[in-house]
Formats: sequence, structure tokens, C-alpha cells
Amino acid sequence: MSTATSSENKDLSPVSTESLAALLVTRERPPRPSALSTSLTFGWRAILKIKHVPEQLFDVTAFPIMNLLMFTYLFGGALAGSPRDYIQFVLPGILVMSVVMITMYTGVSVNIDIEKGVFDRIRSLPIWRPSAMVGYLLGDALRYTIASVVMLSVGLLLGYRPDGGFVGVVAGIALLLLFSFAFSWIWTMFGLMLRTEKSVMSVSMMVIFPLTFLSNVFVDPKTMPGWLQAFVNNSPITHLASAVRGLMAGDWPGAEIAWTLGWAALFLLVFGPVTMRLYNRK
Repeated sequence: MSTATSSENKDLSPVSTESLAALLVTRERPPRPSALSTSLTFGWRAILKIKHVPEQLFDVTAFPIMNLLMFTYLFGGALAGSPRDYIQFVLPGILVMSVVMITMYTGVSVNIDIEKGVFDRIRSLPIWRPSAMVGYLLGDALRYTIASVVMLSVGLLLGYRPDGGFVGVVAGIALLLLFSFAFSWIWTMFGLMLRTEKSVMSVSMMVIFPLTFLSNVFVDPKTMPGWLQAFVNNSPITHLASAVRGLMAGDWPGAEIAWTLGWAALFLLVFGPVTMRLYNRK
């Protein structure tokens, strides 16, 4: 009995600092991952979440189709004489509205991960700090693309014919995705700032609804009162909808494209640093 105890004590003898250090540095430390690779990794994580929870695609499929059918057949005859004529005007606008509205779920996802403690593990990694946020937005870009394809497919069945052809449609969608990427930084800020996901959704809807409905998504602003035209004509959603509508129609609305890119740069430069400051302090 005593012999066995003494042998166990010998096996449990403390390890010296020198031997432990030698064991840890026997191999070369792997290089630090680049900002691009970590951002793509977190983007892939966001895509895998869609794979495991396919219900997330409901808002990019059923919701846009419902809006398109409802507004086309409810207001098409009254506003443009027929639904077929109205869809030429309203489809790019509803496409913009649908994608802009689903950007708020980026902030909801951020808030959920904070509550689950995921960010505590991410912040301990030796990676580029904004890569987690950029990954969220890259993953959501896939959802925006799905929404755009669904909308255009249904629109073609209903009679929509983009005079800009394939190139014009791709250019319009690319501009929409670029704007949505920058616009989503507003919701990541709210996701870090507010305590619950319900609060994030409530505040986001309170901001998005006036911006989308007080725009030229559904009607020409010329029919509005002068004081309302002043707001609508300078809304970022109005510039975006006009740019996407023009590109898909085969035109080149340079001024509207410039305004859209300017708004996107403003959102990124203002809300990006604020989001990262909150992220570093959270």
C-alpha cells in the first residue's frame, strides 16, 4: 500500500517552469489570420445558421411576394390604369423596401448572440475586431440576394419587363446590396446598445417604416404636398429606389447613383465606428 502511494506521488511531482515553457514553444506559432479570412469565416457561420434554421428565409420569400401581389393588384388600377403598367414602376420600389426592411434582423442576430455569451468567446480570439460584425453583414447579403431573385422571378411572371436587361438588373441589385450593407450598421449599433431583441426590432421598425413609406417606392412624389416633397425627395430610400428603378429600366441615373453611394458612405463612416466602440466596451 505504501509502495503504491509513493509511486503515485512520484508521478504527480510538480512540473518545472522551464520544462513547461519548452513544451509550449516546441512548435512554431501559427500565423495570425487575416481580416478577410476571419470576416469570411464569420460570414460562413451566418450562412450555416440559415441552413440550420431555414425559417429565417420566410421574411425574404413570403413577405416580398405578399407585398408585391398586394400593392400591385390593390393599387395598380387606381394609380397606373392597370396592374401590368403599375408593376413596371412599383416592383423596383418594393424590392428596395423589402430588402431594406429585412436589414433590421442583423441587429436582432447581434443582440441574440450577446445574450447567449457568444461575443465573450469571440472577443477573446486574436482576430481583427470588426470581422464578427462584417461576417454578420456578409451572411445577410445572401438573404438580400435571395429576396431580390424571388421578387424578380415573381415579377416576371406577373408581367414585369426590365428594359435594362440582365446587365441593368444585376447593376440595380448590386447597388441595393451595397447600400444595404452600409445601412445594416445602424441596426448592429442598436443590437449592441439595446437590452433585448424585441427592443431592437421595435426601434428598427419605428425608423424603417417612415423611411420606406415616405418615399417614391409606391407613388411619384409630385402628387404629394410641397412640405412632404421636401422630405421625400431627400430621403435615402427615394434616391436608392430611383437609382435601382432607372438601372433596371435601362437608364443611367448618375445623380441618384451618386446620392445613394454618398448615403452609403455616410452610414458606414458614422455608424461603423460607433458600432465598434460599443462592441469593444460591451
